[in-house]
Amino acid sequence: MARYGMVIDLNTCIGCNACTMACKAEHATPKGIFWAKVLEKEVGKFPAARRIFLPVLCNHCKNPICQEVCPTGATYKREDGIVLIDYDMCIGCRSCMEACPYGPRAFYESDGAYYPGERTAYEKSQQDFSEGVVMKCNFCVERVDQGLDPACVVTCVTECRVFGDLDDPQSEVARLVADKKARPLLPEKGLEPSVFYVGS
Repeated sequence: MARYGMVIDLNTCIGCNACTMACKAEHATPKGIFWAKVLEKEVGKFPAARRIFLPVLCNHCKNPICQEVCPTGATYKREDGIVLIDYDMCIGCRSCMEACPYGPRAFYESDGAYYPGERTAYEKSQQDFSEGVVMKCNFCVERVDQGLDPACVVTCVTECRVFGDLDDPQSEVARLVADKKARPLLPEKGLEPSVFYVGS
């Protein structure tokens, strides 16, 4: 059985947010809900100031604290390591949001339309998400089950994202992690994330 993971090269990310939009389009998430984001920060001083970017998403941890604290069992992990939420079981208590140190989850409070009284074509395409639940990146599980890469990986214009089986020593993601070229965020938390970063 595969254990899926992702490596993101921060040296080649240009902060274009194509991944954010690809994710939004793929899942038709509600207004204001983004499962993939790109954080940015300005560092240095003039004339050497520059912006750095940090794409963030659910880390699909090997030891997910979100699953541990979920009182209803709504958060669960598949055998391939993908962490999912059963929206029918989620009660919106947000314990998972409090426990996760990575901040990838969003609470869907209400169906606030962009234009009151009418729905845009995009809103009509949305999944029937229940209000009052927590949602997050699912590694494009529907695509993965078809043998495809997640939408953010396919769309990345600089190809800074690599997706694959962390347990397959021949896969690019496994090689990058084995060579210690890629490292996770906050390894000291002991959650063993499946998303790794190369670079600064």
